[in-house]
Parts: sequence; structure tokens; C-alpha cells
Amino acid sequence: MADYVYPGMLSSVALLVYYFTLFKAGMARVRFNIPAPLHEGPEEYVRYVRVHQNTLEHLVLFLPGLWLFAVAVDPLWAAAIGVLWPIGRLGYAFGYYQAPDKRRLGLLISMPPIYIFVLGSLIGFIAKAL
Repeated sequence: MADYVYPGMLSSVALLVYYFTLFKAGMARVRFNIPAPLHEGPEEYVRYVRVHQNTLEHLVLFLPGLWLFAVAVDPLWAAAIGVLWPIGRLGYAFGYYQAPDKRRLGLLISMPPIYIFVLGSLIGFIAKAL
């Protein structure tokens, strides 16, 4: 079980990054006086909402992928590769908060771990089955 400490810590960090985007979207709702349940508003407000939604969309792939890779391949490698995701997501968020074009680098950093985890775990489980 000790090997899974690092993927566990990374999962907690990923959830904190998600919560950060949730908090920022909520604060933007207050700042721009957008009543619930509306999501329409000025472009700046919509960017905060998109960061939050997009982070959730990626989190749904990242967390199970991280754990599948940790089990099928190696938990330390999973954590080492996965640390790029929260860094990339924060870069994505801070960039997007400024302007839509500034989100790309963060997106490019956060996407590879997801692909590596999904494909790597599939290969790892196939190898174990054979």
C-alpha cells in the first residue's frame, strides 16, 4: 500500500486544483453579479466558468487514468507523470483568466498524462492478461 501514497497525494492535489477553479468561478459569479442558475454574462465571467467546466471534464479522465496506470504499470511512474496535470491545469486556468489564447500552454502540459495513463494502463493490463 505504501507505493500508492504518491498517486494518493497527487489525487488530493488534483481535487484541490479542481476546487480552486470552482471557487474562482463562484467568485466571478459574485463579481459580475450573475444570478444562479444563469451562466451568461460578460466574456471574462464566461472564461471563469469554462475553466471550471473544462477542468471537471479533464478530471473525469485524469483520476481514473492515474489509478489504472498505477495498478497496471507502476504507482511511482503514475505520480511522476501525473504531476504535470495539476501544473498544466493551473497554467491553463491562469492563462484563460487573462485571455483565451493564453490557455494553450497549460492545455498542452496537462493533456499528455491523460493519454499516457489511458493507453499505458490498457497496454499494462493486456500484458498482465497475457
